[in-house]
Amino acid sequence: MTQLTASTRQLTERPRRPRSIGGSVLGLAAWLGGLVLFLPVAWMVLTSFHSEADAASNPPALTAPLTLEGYRSFLDSGPWPPLINSLTASLASTALVLLLALPAAYALAIRPVKGWRDALFFFLSTKMLPIVAGLLPIYLFARNVGLLDNVWLLVLLYTSMNLPIAVWMLQSFLAEVPVSVIEAAQLDGARLPVVLGRVIAPIVLPGVAATALICFIFSWNELLLARVLTGVVAETAPVFLTRFITSQGLFLAQLSAAAVAISLPVLAAGFAAQDKLVQGLSLGAVK
Repeated sequence: MTQLTASTRQLTERPRRPRSIGGSVLGLAAWLGGLVLFLPVAWMVLTSFHSEADAASNPPALTAPLTLEGYRSFLDSGPWPPLINSLTASLASTALVLLLALPAAYALAIRPVKGWRDALFFFLSTKMLPIVAGLLPIYLFARNVGLLDNVWLLVLLYTSMNLPIAVWMLQSFLAEVPVSVIEAAQLDGARLPVVLGRVIAPIVLPGVAATALICFIFSWNELLLARVLTGVVAETAPVFLTRFITSQGLFLAQLSAAAVAISLPVLAAGFAAQDKLVQGLSLGAVK
């Protein structure tokens, strides 16, 4: 009985492959690289809990007492209107991007039109122009039509800014949908809305979530357009953050606290869609 149990255990247990030295070195290098990239973020969070005197000390005081004074100053400075403006511009532009990019990606991936590769490269070429090169015409246009300091102007600009990358990403995700599945649904009498909603959507949902999250992050972090085209009414969170940069007095702890607080919505969205983001970014990685 003991021999039979031992033989069964040997058959069921999978042999463990010895880990190579190269794999261990790459894993250690990846951990070290992640720690190096995380150190500035950890330092910013730690600085946000220090007083201004301790934050500005040289060398830095790691064991300084912690305080919430920086966060109190941030909340007392009235951050809610800029945060609401950033949330409105980011969510509205992301919704518009998905509404426009999904049909374009469907036409380029599942029902390719003639010259679809040229169309994709044209979309990508629009990202090669620096934003500052078109800033003056955009400013003059917004001034002439009365859209300066208007959050809906930012919605339109963020939509045009994120649309090319969204089309590229969604096209690569939709290209992974088996055409045979779509044809089988059409043979059963399913029309295009049914095919899109019940066949294609469940397959590409992780890719759509990843695209939406990336567009939201790009819109939330944008500073140049918001700095030039907004004032008081449509001020966004990144523009509000620049208030804490001054040449008079100490500001490092308040700036760190404001940066941490403004980063929280993006971090929350990333953690909430973490599984969808990983699935979406790896959707087209394996053929």
